[in-house]
Amino acid sequence: MTDRRPLLREIFDAAVAAAHPDVVLASHLRPVPKGKVICLAAGKGAAAMAAAAERHYLDTLKLDPDRLAGIATTRHGHGVPTRRINVIEAGHPMPDEAGLKAAEETLQLAATAGPDDLLLVLLSGGGSANWIAPVAGVSFAQKQQLTRALLRSGAPIGEINTVRKHLSRIKGGRLARAGQKAEIVTLAISDVPHDDPSAIASGPTVPDPTTLADARAIIAKYRLEVDPAIARALEDPNNESCKPGDAAFARASYEMIARPRASLDAAVARAKAAGYEVVDLGADLEGEAREVASDHAGLALQARAKGQRVAILSGGELTVTVRGNGRGGPNQEYALALADLLKDTTDVAALAGDTDGADGGAGSASDPAGALIDAATFASMRAKGLDPRAYLANNDATAFFAATGDLLQTGPTLTNVNDVRVILVD
Repeated sequence: MTDRRPLLREIFDAAVAAAHPDVVLASHLRPVPKGKVICLAAGKGAAAMAAAAERHYLDTLKLDPDRLAGIATTRHGHGVPTRRINVIEAGHPMPDEAGLKAAEETLQLAATAGPDDLLLVLLSGGGSANWIAPVAGVSFAQKQQLTRALLRSGAPIGEINTVRKHLSRIKGGRLARAGQKAEIVTLAISDVPHDDPSAIASGPTVPDPTTLADARAIIAKYRLEVDPAIARALEDPNNESCKPGDAAFARASYEMIARPRASLDAAVARAKAAGYEVVDLGADLEGEAREVASDHAGLALQARAKGQRVAILSGGELTVTVRGNGRGGPNQEYALALADLLKDTTDVAALAGDTDGADGGAGSASDPAGALIDAATFASMRAKGLDPRAYLANNDATAFFAATGDLLQTGPTLTNVNDVRVILVD
């Protein structure tokens, strides 16, 4: 079988490159205001977005450096050098003390913005964990405990963020409320299905359609045991998020500068250039990783039975209901399920990766982005006596692919437009 790994990586890299801040940000930045440019950024691409904004204002528009300030809060290992905007590296997916401090400083800086200032808010995936500002009566430890339970529950990111927004002083439109004297321009890289602005970084500068009742319903749906302080906070009407018509949004605008669909289009174009007929399953897939893998394996086997040469591509964000004690993420679990389902198949290769460079994991910059599988994977499985189903039962995809040598290691990509999955059938 021809080695398809280089091509798989080229397809994945094309998707990532299409969403890099250096490519997508500058054309959306506003002219220099009468006052200051105050940049507040959060997420895995926050530091790269801040650096791109600095280059635009300081180098291209020749803004006096004294009129530019800001804070960019990003995941540990995702920082880049900046000149005027302070970069803070914080926890993801679990919030940490650095994120707590960064959110407080962000709210304070937003409150200093005046009518002549531009409050430039730059958002990317991961912002919900990076900015942690618990409401009154809820401790940081209680918020961490709830986040851990939500992440293990299998809840999709939209539901997780619904709960987060009603326990935060920065999410759900509250950052806009803090900085409402200024013109607020939010530029976002989407990491959520259907590009919902209220879901990206938990919508700190837009109205929130969800309610406290919705948050309580999600807690009940997943039968989560929460601290009494959390339960009280979700009953307190003072913790309702900002709704349409709030004065916070009078001078606020919002633009999406990179979307999963555009990145998937770049991946599709690369697959077509390599001579494959493309089966495009869309950029907004959700669902349990191993169940989606079963569906996609079926499509691959059908194509192979018909003698078709196809590339099956999809985006979106899958979930894993954690029942074991292993390590991994939805992309690795998807690839592991594929490995089990396709282990007796030749001429099939696949890659599943998170475009931010980290799939699950413990928050380290060295966490794998996902995994690849092909005939070499299947041979290694047989030679080492590895049972993919046993690893699936323990949610231990990282250990499986570490043993076969098939982890996808990219390092931080400095953007985040969800996942890219590719199956090549020759």
